[in-house]
Amino acid sequence: MNGKKGSVEIDIPQANKAKQPEVSKNSGFEACSCKAWIWNVWEFCKEDSNRVTFSFKVGLAVLLVSLLILLRGPYEIFGTNIIWSILTVAIMFEYTVGATFNRGFNRALGSLLAGILAIAVAQLALRTGGVAEPAIIGISIFFIGAITSFMKLWPSFVPYEYGLRVILFTYCLIIVSGYRMGNPIRTAMDRLYSIAIGGFVAVFVNVLVFPIWAGEQLHKELVNSFNSLADSLEECVKKYLEDEGLDNPEFSKTVMDEFPDEPAYTKCRTTLNSSAKLESWAHAAKWEPPHGRFQHFFYPWSEYVKVGAVLRYCAYEVMALHGVLHSEIQAPYNLRITFRSEIQDATSQAAELVRSLGKDICNMKRSLKTSLLKRVHSSTERLQRAIDMHSYLLTAHSDPPDNSKPLPKLSHALSSTLYDLPDQLDDLDSTSPEKSSNQLTQNMQSGTLPQTQTESYHEMMRKQSRRLHSWPSREVDTFEEGGFCTDFLPRMKALESTAALSLATFTSLIIEFVVRLDHLVEAVDELSKMAKFKHEGL
Repeated sequence: MNGKKGSVEIDIPQANKAKQPEVSKNSGFEACSCKAWIWNVWEFCKEDSNRVTFSFKVGLAVLLVSLLILLRGPYEIFGTNIIWSILTVAIMFEYTVGATFNRGFNRALGSLLAGILAIAVAQLALRTGGVAEPAIIGISIFFIGAITSFMKLWPSFVPYEYGLRVILFTYCLIIVSGYRMGNPIRTAMDRLYSIAIGGFVAVFVNVLVFPIWAGEQLHKELVNSFNSLADSLEECVKKYLEDEGLDNPEFSKTVMDEFPDEPAYTKCRTTLNSSAKLESWAHAAKWEPPHGRFQHFFYPWSEYVKVGAVLRYCAYEVMALHGVLHSEIQAPYNLRITFRSEIQDATSQAAELVRSLGKDICNMKRSLKTSLLKRVHSSTERLQRAIDMHSYLLTAHSDPPDNSKPLPKLSHALSSTLYDLPDQLDDLDSTSPEKSSNQLTQNMQSGTLPQTQTESYHEMMRKQSRRLHSWPSREVDTFEEGGFCTDFLPRMKALESTAALSLATFTSLIIEFVVRLDHLVEAVDELSKMAKFKHEGL
């Protein structure tokens, strides 16, 4: 500065350069987030194309009603009251045709009752005079609001909750505006005409432009639930028989139900939460006229809800199987594969029956399931016989500890696998009890075990812990640290039984699932009778 050599020069452009990477980073982040948002929207639309159709239909209906205001000719006829048509379309237009009819009925009935009440109260208030007129109007508004709000809470009037809301705000707007404008009858009639126009446009567009029928949606959802249940059953059993238990998910993920490698489980869980959706669609389908494949009046839509309830009753068993699959206590892999053929046969037959029932509903055909049921029952009986014949593998029988009875030799017991302990203990008890007792007493008095025995024990337990990875055996840890307890063998056999019983739980859940299939077959047969499905041979 001032031409001096010691002046300081400030390089301003460098500050701008320093900010450029931050700007580019922020812009890159915004571009990435925008791209991710577009991708999510695309996936959401691809999942159900009717969502896009419904959006465009609403836009078209609102546009048609708005033309009555934008064009001069209709505006001169209807005036500003036509705004009620736009509000009616926005409120009344629903996703399905049946829901739109239901909402339109509530809208029409509520507006009609509100108009009649408003005209009657307004005429009564006019005859009383100018002083009492606002008091009567105010008292009527209070009582109408209190009565309609109380009726909305009554269980029998829950389906008409929207209609009661319409009565409340339509009555208030008509009687208040009529009081200021001086002609309540004219005001009520103009607004009723506008509401009728909006309702007609909403029904016209929803029915004639790519209609979305609630009955079709209910039918497809129920069929998809059958397929999801069968897929989830097979997926769960397949993972249980093939997984060696080396990479179970963490406990936090298990609690949060995050299983990205099990897509069928996610669909089955959606089936369990579909009760409200099925009831809503069944209620909306009752308002729809005969259409598509549903050509007769009074179609038994309520039977679809009953079949869905029985299907969820079966899905509970699949969720229980999934819980055993991801439980902390697991049966060893070599024990699970012992019953692999019987479990796979029963599972495949049950899944085939479930898919066959879903296919019959999809095709609206009625077929006998006697042969399929016999195969399912026979495969389940084979599984039961296999469990009964090999029940000794699922329990480790051990007598209470007897201090007077000498203990077996540990070198033989600990060198074998855990599931051979019961047989070897019986053999050792019958051969050399005195010899093993003396040797064990000497080892205990010395305070140490032979080196070969300790090494074989640690080696055996490391192998066994890999198979029983999810069971935290504290007794094993205590022994590895140098502690020794004379009753550790009975406790080890108790742990063995606890782990093996998880397999018994898994098989019993499969058997219970098959038992519940009988109720599902009966529910589908009842639906096919009431819906007049065609016989498969015809």
